Amino acid sequence: MLIQRARLLDGRTVDIRVTGRIEEVADALTPRLAETVFDAAGGTVIPGLHDHHVHLRAAAAALDSVQVGPAKVHDRAEFARVLASAPVGVDGWIRAVGYHESAAGPLDRSVLDELFDAVPLRIQHRSGVLWFLNSAGLAAVGLPDHPDGRLRSYDTWSDAVARRDTNLAAISSRLLGYGVTGVTDATPALGADDIVTLTEEHRHGGLHQGVHWLAPGKRILHDDSLDLDELTDWIAERHRSTGAVALHCVTASQLVVSLAALRAAGTHAGDRIEHAAVVPADTIAELVDIGVLVVTQPNFVAERGDQYLADVEPGDQPALWRLASLLDAGVRVALSTDLPFGGADPWAAMRAAVHRTAATGAVLNAGECITATAALTMFTGHPERPDVPRTVEPGQPGDLCVLGAPPAEVLDALSADLVTATVIAGHLHCRA
Repeated sequence: MLIQRARLLDGRTVDIRVTGRIEEVADALTPRLAETVFDAAGGTVIPGLHDHHVHLRAAAAALDSVQVGPAKVHDRAEFARVLASAPVGVDGWIRAVGYHESAAGPLDRSVLDELFDAVPLRIQHRSGVLWFLNSAGLAAVGLPDHPDGRLRSYDTWSDAVARRDTNLAAISSRLLGYGVTGVTDATPALGADDIVTLTEEHRHGGLHQGVHWLAPGKRILHDDSLDLDELTDWIAERHRSTGAVALHCVTASQLVVSLAALRAAGTHAGDRIEHAAVVPADTIAELVDIGVLVVTQPNFVAERGDQYLADVEPGDQPALWRLASLLDAGVRVALSTDLPFGGADPWAAMRAAVHRTAATGAVLNAGECITATAALTMFTGHPERPDVPRTVEPGQPGDLCVLGAPPAEVLDALSADLVTATVIAGHLHCRA
């Protein structure tokens, strides 16, 4: 296809010929016989966005789950009403997601039994790493005597829950509307069959987006079971057998132990730190020295910033969701949303990276703000090299995002509303 009158971020106006890759970029190109022609009309064309950390199956499941986060539930009585009116799935369970203690207090099996004991119930914490089950749910997974019903997401108990059919059409359509042409699924413990199934579901959903997989190199860490020697051995074995590793680090302890393990095991060029939600100042130099990539989610500043400001000690707040200090030090960084545990819109994540503004308008760590160009660029990395941005030039992948405004307006607004079309491997998808 041929895109005419496109503006690039550097201000040039060009025509772009695209097939599976970008073939030509020139001041003016003549349409070929029967070639699809799209007039960008002076709008901006950028590489298609790549979300470098998502969870596809969880995102699909969340669409038909009950939302019980702080935005929906404000006290225990309201929580009970939401559960009482929740539909029971075809698997016989009620599945709720997005819970945080600020909504209705701490949860365990006894609390859930008081609130709702009619059918098996499982509630996912908004972090994605913990589920709460009532007694009926614990019996259904073969754990009737479990003391508190608080179970880790990727432990073996989940094998006893019938997997819901997933349809990625809605997720694919939403991503397409944002100008996203590729994602990296960061779900741990996915087997080869899971990867094949999800890839096909994604394609049948209407998109031929590239899906990159971190499994089996993804590892979720927990503060209560950190073991430096065991983690070092695991990293070394993964390096030998499957390549790079991706370590889930949402606390300072997890980051410190991960860096020590990477130092001891040796590093692989593709090693990643996922989230880096808390980065103490004295770990930044180690991140640089080791050379590990950080894939982080600034959208959580906007989505949860008010809670951080209320709950985190002021002296600890500067370590939260760093960006500018990492880049200034020379840390390799890419951005993502953590869909569905974060919002799906990468443009909202870019705005959060630029402004660091919470819902109430309060600013969290103004010194960590970055430029709009930097935020946008960190969503255009190659799947295997997330910190290396793709460009609009011959030889680059034929995945593009077309926006209905000139570059200055795009960078000022950073809004998904400006996306008018997405090009995937030379095929045009106009936004509805």
